[in-house]
Amino acid sequence: MTGSGNRAESGSIADDLFKLRAGDAIEAARDALGGVYDPELGLDLVSLGLVYDVREEDGRLVVEMTLTTVGCPASESLPDMATAAVEEALGGAVAVEVRVVWDPPWDPSMLSETAATALGFRIR
Repeated sequence: MTGSGNRAESGSIADDLFKLRAGDAIEAARDALGGVYDPELGLDLVSLGLVYDVREEDGRLVVEMTLTTVGCPASESLPDMATAAVEEALGGAVAVEVRVVWDPPWDPSMLSETAATALGFRIR
């Protein structure tokens, strides 16, 4: 998914309007994703272990994330929420693409310790 209010796709993150360094943009994106909550579980995407990668690719910021299951009730809304949060955090200065991936499949071992405790999973 690509947001609608983004700049032209040419150039790299280092060339964007605000001269963001790729590392700064990636960090800002990860922070923003930590503020996106799964409406069913009440925990954020990062704590749930749903964010696999955030990187610069071909002049855009790419987020690879997954969902807890293929039939996840939030399968349509979570990627849109993630896109909106990252676009807002970057001020629309960088094109954002959120990709839902299924490999590796999500499992409870990907939860942060806090999320695992909140959901009643035993921590090893």
